[in-house]
Amino acid sequence: MLDTAAWALGVRDRLAEQGDRHRAEFERAYLKSSRPHLGVRVPLVRATVREALRDSGPRGVPERDLALRLAAALWSLPEYECHLAAVEVLVRGRRRLSLDDLPAVEGYLREAGTWALVDPLAVEVVGDVVARADASGDAGTATQVLDSWAVDRDFWVRRTALLAHLRPLRQGGGDPDRFLRYADAMLEEREFFVRKAIGWVLRETGRRRPELVADWLRPRAARCSGVTMREAVKPLPPEVREELLAVRRR
Repeated sequence: MLDTAAWALGVRDRLAEQGDRHRAEFERAYLKSSRPHLGVRVPLVRATVREALRDSGPRGVPERDLALRLAAALWSLPEYECHLAAVEVLVRGRRRLSLDDLPAVEGYLREAGTWALVDPLAVEVVGDVVARADASGDAGTATQVLDSWAVDRDFWVRRTALLAHLRPLRQGGGDPDRFLRYADAMLEEREFFVRKAIGWVLRETGRRRPELVADWLRPRAARCSGVTMREAVKPLPPEVREELLAVRRR
């Protein structure tokens, strides 16, 4: 059996070799991070994880149990890049995960403390698990999980309940009613990262379903924050965009 602790330390050593002190200082300040940073660019972190996974198993895609153990081993290390590597492990193994694994992912969401770790977990990991559950007829269970997240005290968890819908809605599928229910309940939140998430998902939904987004926004334009509205109207026809922005200004 693979020694996951040794594997994680090996990944950290590879990352440390690629680090840049000036970049580390800049990223730590930019992300307002309390973690130590190595200063490794995101594409290099991803490439390092891919190479390490290929060295430890076929095709570099870990089985469920291994993905969870490797992610936990990386997350136990203090450096930001190790946490980002843990996220990458889960992203690469996401199709092996199920709704039963979302409590483990929830733990990372609560500890992440930055959009740079939360967003790939929300969009790629949680979003994929929920989309497959919806498609397999287990939408009720997925909705129960997301319903609880949508009212959680932690705004990163609430943001995840929104962003989990982004990819399927962008592709013209997904469950717009569930997302719009969450968005309506959170529309007047003061938290920037929640406001931004609502606008982001509306923007991506509007690329395929502009009428749906416009019709939903019209009676709510006065309730929308500026950042939500500016994002949401980007893909809409110019005349509709101006109409909605004018309503909000009034």
